[in-house]
Amino acid sequence: MTTVAAYAAPAPKAPLERTTIERREVGEFDVLIDIKFAGICHSDIHQAREGWGEAIFPMVPGHEIAGVVSEVGPGVTKFAVGDRVGVGCMVDSCRECENCKAGREQYCVKGHVPTYNGIGKDGEPTYGGYSQKVVVDQDFVVRIPDGLSLDVAAPLLCAGITLYSPLKRFGAGPGKKVAIVGLGGLGHMGVKIAHALGAEVTVLSQSLRKREDGLKLGADHYYATSDPKTFEELAGTFDLIVSTVSAPLDFGAYLSLLKTEGTLANVGAPEEPIALNLFSVIGGGKTLAGSMIGGIAETQEMLDFCAEHGLGAEIELIGGDQINEAYERVVASDVRYRFVIDTATI
Repeated sequence: MTTVAAYAAPAPKAPLERTTIERREVGEFDVLIDIKFAGICHSDIHQAREGWGEAIFPMVPGHEIAGVVSEVGPGVTKFAVGDRVGVGCMVDSCRECENCKAGREQYCVKGHVPTYNGIGKDGEPTYGGYSQKVVVDQDFVVRIPDGLSLDVAAPLLCAGITLYSPLKRFGAGPGKKVAIVGLGGLGHMGVKIAHALGAEVTVLSQSLRKREDGLKLGADHYYATSDPKTFEELAGTFDLIVSTVSAPLDFGAYLSLLKTEGTLANVGAPEEPIALNLFSVIGGGKTLAGSMIGGIAETQEMLDFCAEHGLGAEIELIGGDQINEAYERVVASDVRYRFVIDTATI
């Protein structure tokens, strides 16, 4: 076992504190990673505050991990010491079910093992990236291309893949009109990726205060959803809408913005149930869909795509002692667009 410094929430809704945790010994197929940067995802806050249900404490959040391999097990063939690597939202799965075999480990029938707030196959709780080292099976590690610096690559391991997967799945590309709902940590990557895929991109945000940013990131249009005229003007416009917000929306209103047989894909996860009149789906043959991160192969594909197109996250680098303040700022939508922890400060 290796003792490493980390920041953990000792109990639900409690401030995170500096502590130490134990990492397992490097097994035959394991990779030991010196974590350099860890992104702060809104889902970290939901889980540390038990917004999505009962959780495991103490909790070390963090599933946007970028670092360098410092040791490999004797059976490791995919990575070597010194490689630049990343770890996203999962660190294991059953590997035997239909979904795992198809490269959709995130939908493992038996449930994938989350990077934190989960139980590993050894029966021990998993601890995430707000720490200085992590041991992960090589099959759940991805390579960060040389064209991406580690700090701006870290958020791609969740925010990047969470948007890349539905944009690819639902055909974002030339000739398609795509809307991104919310210009936050997820949404800003959605704009960049949809633009790089060749789609005509619109941002739908509560207000116009980030309009200039949205256009710089690659949006062609920017509308305020607080203005009722937006929904009149854009009715029947989009082939695909991807909602990144974790607040409950008027889904009927957003479905009205789709073309016939268009898709509204949700990657944001509100804590409360939503109400929906099904005629808003039935009337235009529309699809209300969900999407959760991506498989390991697709995550690697996304990283290679981002490197090819020069896409990294827009980040604000912070020290470990600023994590609690960062949580409050994320909740207040006061970040442009992703906090990333410099783990040397932990």
